[in-house]
Amino acid sequence: MTYRYKTNGTCSQMIEMDIDELGVVSNVKFHGGCSGNLQGIAQLVEGMKWTDVVSKLGGIRCGMKSTSCPDQLAMALQLIMSQRAGSIKVCICLKKTVRELRRYCWRGPE
Repeated sequence: MTYRYKTNGTCSQMIEMDIDELGVVSNVKFHGGCSGNLQGIAQLVEGMKWTDVVSKLGGIRCGMKSTSCPDQLAMALQLIMSQRAGSIKVCICLKKTVRELRRYCWRGPE
């Protein structure tokens, strides 16, 4: 299924990605931001389980910002997978609740 996530606090404005029924991430595309770096991140996470992506990228900061494009990808994955599970819980590694993050995410067309 394809998802879109509206980023917050970064140069990129949106992230699109596919996540299969096993939680494997593919076809990640960042809109805006540092093109070369974000293409590299997208290639590196291709075929990874969402939990591995979150553990590697969650909490990364960009300069003086409190977040980064990789961190926003981790937040998106946390939110999407929590929504898929039908639960509202604290995203421990991100220290934000899914309710707080929900306003930045919506499901895209399949």
